[in-house]
Amino acid sequence: MQPGRVLVVDDSPTMRRNVVLALQLLARVECVEAGDGLEALERFRQGGFGLVVTNINMPGLNGLRLIQAVRAAEPAVPVLVISTEASPYIRERALRLGASRYLTKPVRADEVIGAVRGLLDGTGSAP
Repeated sequence: MQPGRVLVVDDSPTMRRNVVLALQLLARVECVEAGDGLEALERFRQGGFGLVVTNINMPGLNGLRLIQAVRAAEPAVPVLVISTEASPYIRERALRLGASRYLTKPVRADEVIGAVRGLLDGTGSAP
């Protein structure tokens, strides 16, 4: 895996904590949490992130806007979307905006870990 912390963004504290725990325990990566897109963007601008994991539906700055902001600031940083939003239109839009992968909740820990490992080592982009 390439170095860098993972920024985990979700307005659900429970979901956010579950993703962070799985990544820390199973993938052994350092995580930073953010409860919405605005907080995430502020943290992201501080630098040092190798991956962003985000939800789509959040108050304030939603995940689609966050993807755009991440891409504008650091085009090489992959973005993994984990969302309940199952609409093909939203999924396609997220991918067009620059999301590297899109997983629909509920997801298993092994799916998240596999996606994160693939994105961090450069082998896990697309669908």
